[in-house]
Amino acid sequence: MLKLKHLEVGPWPMNMYILVCEATNTSAIVDPGAEAEKIMAAVGSTRPEKILLTHGHSDHVGALAEIKDRTGAPIFLHPAESEMFNLPYDRSLADGDQIAVGDHTVQAIHTPGHTPGMITFDIGGNRMLVGDTLFVNGPGRTWSHEDFLTTMDTMKNIVFRWPDETHFYAGHGESGTIGDERRRFENFVARDWPQGLQGDVVWE
Repeated sequence: MLKLKHLEVGPWPMNMYILVCEATNTSAIVDPGAEAEKIMAAVGSTRPEKILLTHGHSDHVGALAEIKDRTGAPIFLHPAESEMFNLPYDRSLADGDQIAVGDHTVQAIHTPGHTPGMITFDIGGNRMLVGDTLFVNGPGRTWSHEDFLTTMDTMKNIVFRWPDETHFYAGHGESGTIGDERRRFENFVARDWPQGLQGDVVWE
């Protein structure tokens, strides 16, 4: 199983992650949002072979250029994020893509809503790096009702089809489990929601 390291970086703060294959001493850096020195210190003696981006918001990519310069690792990003945020990348991500990290495989899952090209990374062991797709007690912020409806479609047809024991690691705040969120989400859906709803939404 991939070893997962978690760092809080930047003033918000933002959660970024490092995936480590201990057998090959290689790693992947996920969402280098800020504080490149802190990130590189956490990478340690491992060899970063990939930079994986959940989405293109500035708090998730603030240290991207420096990390790219220092590691030479290719950047993996959904093309819709590159188009929206004018971000360079080396390898495009699409739903279902398999990404090797040392001896392990990470799967890309397209989970749009917060942004059109949002990617969740299934890192194995019932663990998901969800970016800003989902937080404890609510989804990621949306800027239009259409985006909120996209988010709800993602929740119904992707996220809440994961097993209850799935542990999700969010881009901000605490991590949680799908089982703990499911009741709150189902209660939210049962209540329906106001016409035109968008923005920062909570399940309860």
